[in-house]
Amino acid sequence: MVDGRDATETTREDDNVDGGEDVSDGLTASRRALAQAPADEIVERLAVVVAKAYGVTDLELFLVDYRLAALIPLLAGAPVTRPGDPAWRSFDHQSEVSAGRAGYLPVTARGERIGVLRVSPAPEDTAELAEIATLLAHELQSAAMGTDRYTMAARTRRLTLAAEMQWELLPGRSRIRPAFSLAGQLEPAYAVRGDTFDWAELDGRLYLTVLNGMGDGMPAAMLSSLATHALRNARRAGLPLADQAALADQAVFAQHRGATHVAALMLELDTATGAVQAIDAGSPRLLVLRAGEVLDQRLEAQFPLGMFEASEYTPQSLALETGDRLFVVSDGVFDASGASAKYGDAALNRFVRRLAALAPLQAVRSLLGDLRAFIGDAELDDDAVAVCVDWTGPGTQ
Repeated sequence: MVDGRDATETTREDDNVDGGEDVSDGLTASRRALAQAPADEIVERLAVVVAKAYGVTDLELFLVDYRLAALIPLLAGAPVTRPGDPAWRSFDHQSEVSAGRAGYLPVTARGERIGVLRVSPAPEDTAELAEIATLLAHELQSAAMGTDRYTMAARTRRLTLAAEMQWELLPGRSRIRPAFSLAGQLEPAYAVRGDTFDWAELDGRLYLTVLNGMGDGMPAAMLSSLATHALRNARRAGLPLADQAALADQAVFAQHRGATHVAALMLELDTATGAVQAIDAGSPRLLVLRAGEVLDQRLEAQFPLGMFEASEYTPQSLALETGDRLFVVSDGVFDASGASAKYGDAALNRFVRRLAALAPLQAVRSLLGDLRAFIGDAELDDDAVAVCVDWTGPGTQ
């Protein structure tokens, strides 16, 4: 007996998980295999089912790395770094790509781009396999709560402890909903310290915060973590934006008594109307790209979180127009130093205009890639974070 069942029953269930069942309905069989597989064996169990249902003899999952610079195979092979490779075309354009006998399918859940699924030989009709790739994305997100396999596989090198904390703090790197799409990226990806971002959607509103904890290394990471959790606590209590800032301010001051602080830009977007409430409590910069022009939204500067015992915060109002794009960048972007000058506002505005046709995740990746090219072989003096939000207009919820 095993857990009250006889051995025959247990064996029969295991056979089903491994794909021994009738797989005339490949989609149903794949869904069942994904749901029943051990957290660290999802891809292997899926490979068994799609081989029987679709004749796929080679299945590979490529996971995008933290820097958005490599697609790393989970099972075997070398990372894919060459732009224009079929795997990258599938990832960048979020579409099915054929290359010889192989097909490449985006592995994406609610806009969170996890990687790409390669299947070979690809059947003529890949519609069901594309749906299976989406199911795989959702299952990988769920499985990540119980295994480190996929998190470890998506790294080209070890993260610093501070970076580990910052990435674990994020709600995700990208999101797509009918009314908006957003993406954010941290740099240096494997050694980021105090810069981070947070977002959540609730009742037709998108809350977005970009934070920069004072200092370097672990102290900065811990400071940003404290501020993020304080803001989440206030937001989840239903408090308005000004009170969210005040509660986080008090939480940081209570721990550090004004010796250190957190710069923050807090936004609340009504996704039905485009109305934005904003609190500028520090260095992050807000840009609006509208009809090809960059508008630098200079907000009223208010005290960073934790600087004084009891600061009061007053939201400012902005109105977006259909198709507007918001870019939020930390001072690690516009203050970055190259060989003879800073990156600066002019270069930032020019590059933001050039990114207009790109999806948010490609836009932030390109911006930080341009920043890395600007500084050359030098290290960033400060963390850099970039977040991009597209508002598609009213009536699209």
